[in-house]
Amino acid sequence: MPQTLYQKIVNAHTVKTIDANTVLLYCDIHFANEYTSPQAFAGLVERKINVLSPDSHLCVVDHIIPTHDESPRRIYDEASLIQAQTLENNCKRFGIAAFYGADSPSQGIEHVVMEEQGLVRPGMVVICGDSHTTTHGAIGALGFGIGTSEIEHILATQTLVYRLAGTMRITINGRLTGDATAKDLVLAVLRKISARGALGLVVEYDGEAVHALTIEERMTLCNLTVEAGARGAIVAPDEKALQWVFDHAKNLSKEDKEAMTAYTAQMHSDADAHFDKEVVINASIVKPMVTWGTSPDQAIAFDERIPSPESFDDPVAQEAARRALSYQDLKAGDFIKRTPIQHVFIGSCTNSRLCDLEAAAKVLRGRHVAAGVRAQVVPGSMRIRKEAEEMGLDKIFKDAGFEWRKSGCSLCLAMNDDILAEGVRCASTTNRNFEGRQGRGSHTHLVSPETAAASAVMGYLCDKSELKD
Repeated sequence: MPQTLYQKIVNAHTVKTIDANTVLLYCDIHFANEYTSPQAFAGLVERKINVLSPDSHLCVVDHIIPTHDESPRRIYDEASLIQAQTLENNCKRFGIAAFYGADSPSQGIEHVVMEEQGLVRPGMVVICGDSHTTTHGAIGALGFGIGTSEIEHILATQTLVYRLAGTMRITINGRLTGDATAKDLVLAVLRKISARGALGLVVEYDGEAVHALTIEERMTLCNLTVEAGARGAIVAPDEKALQWVFDHAKNLSKEDKEAMTAYTAQMHSDADAHFDKEVVINASIVKPMVTWGTSPDQAIAFDERIPSPESFDDPVAQEAARRALSYQDLKAGDFIKRTPIQHVFIGSCTNSRLCDLEAAAKVLRGRHVAAGVRAQVVPGSMRIRKEAEEMGLDKIFKDAGFEWRKSGCSLCLAMNDDILAEGVRCASTTNRNFEGRQGRGSHTHLVSPETAAASAVMGYLCDKSELKD
């Protein structure tokens, strides 16, 4: 029978069929952070079990780590320090050599580190105790987040008891035009299908617009797809994906590359494969987007008015809109453009890669952050930070009035002292705008790096066309 790419990957990794809906799935690689892994390691200790394949795991401190620009970097909060030390001790105890702590030159956000080191390959099953593991579908891998008990099972057996997912194909025709970016594209996708539009499904992206995206742009697309309830997001690997791996995995031999190229040629959905759900989107009409509510799908273009709750057919969506407008202190029918902001954050596993920093710096060059706005940029990894500094991007950010930080999850989820005060409104390149996500009572608006930079300069929400005016 014709198969989807998702089905091909699952079948290739199935160790045993448990029942019609469940398999024992082999996992190629697992990475862990200090925030979601301690109980899993504790379970191994309690049961006196070793890690089956230590070389198949990478551990990094990224959630609780401060991003202050100091050297050496210190973790001042006692509870956070204990978490970081516990992860390091667990790695030593179980023979996991790949550990990146607070002052490691390879430290960074886990989803960024995995890709920049070429550890994710087409056709892999990639696991992490974090929902945004869907990011790695950009390479043609099946990536998804798991819970603590499942992490324990992975560490002990390198397998996972896995419930099969449904399938969805989102075909994006046309090309992005004007100032629209990959972040705007995925916000447009979420608005179209809703926060429950891919619930329980693995999404495969296809179409001219997807093929035209860079690998980093595909990472942004796959990263945010989990906000539609997706259990995975994947793009069939092509020459761009292969070249990304070849450029970043320095230990590949000629034979390795030839074998990967041959294998990747089979990594696509068959022509007659069945998808449980199909959606078609036109990329050419996508404009710079901004979220107005408290869910990533509550987004509009800057030339659109904030929708009224009654404009939604679904009663659940209507109630969500009412609550969002109340929390965000916004009114239906108003334009969100020129809503004053007090904070700008460029970072997170969604938009903290070198290309994101370059895009924001291009907008900021020769300009300065508006009075009353605090602006921060947090590179996705220490390697990216170093590369950005070699290019002089740090100087552009600093001259513009931005704080140049070290890598970490930071304000994406209000860790350490990177927390917004109540009432502060922030233009953020992150992936979630939930109530209190960046601080109790704070207001988060998801935007692209370019929009974040333009908003910082103007002191209110706007896309970069406002600078031309």
